[in-house]
Amino acid sequence: MSGPAYPRVVPAGDRAVSVEFGGAIDPAANDGAVALARSLGRRPINGVTETVVSYRSLLVMYEPERVSQWRLRRMLARRAGERREASAGMPNYLYEIPVRYGGEYGVDLADVAAHHHIAETDVVRLHAAPAYRVFMLGFMPGFPYLGGLEDTIATPRLDTPRAMIPAGSVGIGGSQTGVYPLDSPGGWRLIGRTPVRLFDAAREPAVLLRAGDGVRFVPVDDGEYARISEAVNAGAYETVRRAWEDGAV
Repeated sequence: MSGPAYPRVVPAGDRAVSVEFGGAIDPAANDGAVALARSLGRRPINGVTETVVSYRSLLVMYEPERVSQWRLRRMLARRAGERREASAGMPNYLYEIPVRYGGEYGVDLADVAAHHHIAETDVVRLHAAPAYRVFMLGFMPGFPYLGGLEDTIATPRLDTPRAMIPAGSVGIGGSQTGVYPLDSPGGWRLIGRTPVRLFDAAREPAVLLRAGDGVRFVPVDDGEYARISEAVNAGAYETVRRAWEDGAV
């Protein structure tokens, strides 16, 4: 028996539908979700109130008083085939995020290294090597779930989450890595911290990264971390970015 055909549009309650582009975490499926979200941003469908990109699908929330689910599902199925047009003029960016690894900024770096029987410098080298893909944002405003972590440093979450993690903390949780944009509880292994604000309510847009963008972590020393922090606090720091296609560095 063959599996389901993608993309497919399925109900997700009485005020949402899910447009699925695959059955597993996959960059191509995520591309479809990102492209459809951008298409709906450029050419809205009457009645659609919000969209949320996930690893392999797009959640589309709507007002049934303004558009029926049957009609919406038909329009979304048609729009899902317009990926190339939807992405035109809306490039992805690769952001360089400075990180001070270890010490007070990365209190779990030694534990991650010990878990894999490698040196802390090897963890830093392996973590800073890839260009990561932002598959989705969630958990809190601006938190990026990044794909591309080396299997050799994938590490289980803490058995007991911490009550408070400082904003900017860079962590590893299983096979994923990410950055905490705000002070919050959390259970990921903390290996470093960035002074860059991934979420800033006073900035437009408030969220730095989008699904489909890329991230490369750049190790910095204490002096560079302090210099960047001062610039960020003064509103004088601009995160380095350049146009990027997944897989092209």
